[in-house]
Amino acid sequence: MSNNDILRAVRYMLDLSDARLAQIIALTDPALVSGREEAQALLKKDDEPGATACTDRVLAAFLDGLVTSLRGHDPGRPPRPPERRIDNNMVLKKLRVAFKLQDADMHEILAAAGMPVSKPEMSALFRQPGHKNFRPCGDQLLRHFLRGLTLRVRGTD
Repeated sequence: MSNNDILRAVRYMLDLSDARLAQIIALTDPALVSGREEAQALLKKDDEPGATACTDRVLAAFLDGLVTSLRGHDPGRPPRPPERRIDNNMVLKKLRVAFKLQDADMHEILAAAGMPVSKPEMSALFRQPGHKNFRPCGDQLLRHFLRGLTLRVRGTD
């Protein structure tokens, strides 16, 4: 999945306005997206005129800002620098933290989206990349997770 697809999916899930999206990114790094117009350019389809590619740094800042927005800021901890490279496993981890999801919640979300995974498969997604049981998160699994999380957050309209 492209970073723009992930950004659009989370925006739809939470029903965020363009201005609110820019505010969430600014919680982590105010210099990345200066306002509503830049946020709109990130949300446009790839073939639309004026579309801007969402970089790994912008997506990481958005996900870190989402964690801060939904869970609050811990004044005792210094802000984390945004990652330079972000992959599907990191997106999954950050969404898990932002929405306070436990293992059972993750299994329910993926099962509701039509892609049940076993406990060992799930734990392999959250291991460090150098670990022998690490498993990279594929685009299909992330797409199903975002769909299931959207069903959970927005309801079954």
